[in-house]
Amino acid sequence: MIRKVLLCALAAIILVPFATSCNKEKDTIAIITIIDTAGHPVPGAYVKLFANLAHQPEGAGAMDRLTREEMTDSKGQAKFDYTQQYKQGQAGFAVLDIVSFKDSAVGEGIIKILEEETNEETVELTPVN
Repeated sequence: MIRKVLLCALAAIILVPFATSCNKEKDTIAIITIIDTAGHPVPGAYVKLFANLAHQPEGAGAMDRLTREEMTDSKGQAKFDYTQQYKQGQAGFAVLDIVSFKDSAVGEGIIKILEEETNEETVELTPVN
């Protein structure tokens, strides 16, 4: 009987680290692709993601942690990594506004960022008259 208990305890000690390491956190990424009215990628465009709340909760500085700015690469894409802001077990992550511009063209959009996924959205820049 004692032998069985010892074997079970030993098995638990050996297997527990492996059981907890199976649930590794995946990256939470947002990729915004900026295109022109012809559908071509726009390199060198400014892209900003931010939470646009009608009512700022107390400690509103917490929303600033979601604000990010990048320039698009040669494929017209800006990549935003929110992995450090997401905590495992958290229900949902964020819905953010997108604003982008280059020269006299502007574009807006919205993206729902799902935790532990690569989330993609496309925004079209249109010339301002």
